Amino acid sequence: MDQLVIALLNGVIYGLLLFMVSAGLTLIFGMMGILNFAHASFYMLGAYFAYVLQGPLGFWWALLVSPLLVGLVGALVERYILRRVHHHGHAHELLITFGLSFIIAELVKLFFGNYPVNYRIPSSLDFSAFALGGLNYPAYRVFMGGVAVIMFIAIYQLLTRTRVGIVVRSALYRPKMAEALGHNVPLVFMGVFGVGSALAGLAGAVAGAFYTTNPNMALELGVLVFVVVVVGGLGSLGGAMVASILIGVVTSVAVGIDATLADFLSLFGAGAWAEHVGGVFTLKVSSLASTIPFALMLLVLLVRPHGLMGSKG
Repeated sequence: MDQLVIALLNGVIYGLLLFMVSAGLTLIFGMMGILNFAHASFYMLGAYFAYVLQGPLGFWWALLVSPLLVGLVGALVERYILRRVHHHGHAHELLITFGLSFIIAELVKLFFGNYPVNYRIPSSLDFSAFALGGLNYPAYRVFMGGVAVIMFIAIYQLLTRTRVGIVVRSALYRPKMAEALGHNVPLVFMGVFGVGSALAGLAGAVAGAFYTTNPNMALELGVLVFVVVVVGGLGSLGGAMVASILIGVVTSVAVGIDATLADFLSLFGAGAWAEHVGGVFTLKVSSLASTIPFALMLLVLLVRPHGLMGSKG
């Protein structure tokens, strides 16, 4: 029972990390209609900026400054790259950001090498939050989850309860009217892209100290982030949160299941048939854990093509 509770906690925390990364992508798509393939690269940049700044500034200042630097990079990308191809349609934006992700990865390898860097948890957070079943649960995991929850509340309040949110939404749906009211629509879009990139940078700065900070971290998480956004519904912040936790919990629990698919089918009287067929039915569920998010995405798209909480329009 304790192992199950630990697996559920790990799944929720991992899901909240996925939300921290996918929140910026959801914001950018929801406000601007841009699917940014380089979004996970901004997550990686956040981790590396925090690693560089941790020495001279300390962990907490690095955690604050690194997302701002990533947001600045994102704003410059929107202003001088994406804005030039935006009128050509989504295909050009996808190709540009896809190429940009490779450029960022190669630059990281050029400056830091093709191996992990020594970005560590600060001593002030390197302790056990509580013990369960003889296992000490790291306080830093709880810290990551808390940052994700605060991020969700802050974004939601900003978009629904402030004048900034009204301006951003009006710039998206009624750009000409927003311009007539004196708002600089291109500047709003640049700000949205910068904020979305900064959110990914914050996720990288927080997660990079716990997980491994390496040049492949964007590739490892990038595809899964798009799965989260698709399952939750393109542009839906609440959908991204639900999908992130769902994928995190299901994946974490599946890793600890040693039973095979044939064992589950035996509950319905089809175990002998599954054993005879063999193949995937004889594989342990734990070995299939990495494919479960993609199977879940396929299932959701078949039942609800617009995602769990996405708009049909």
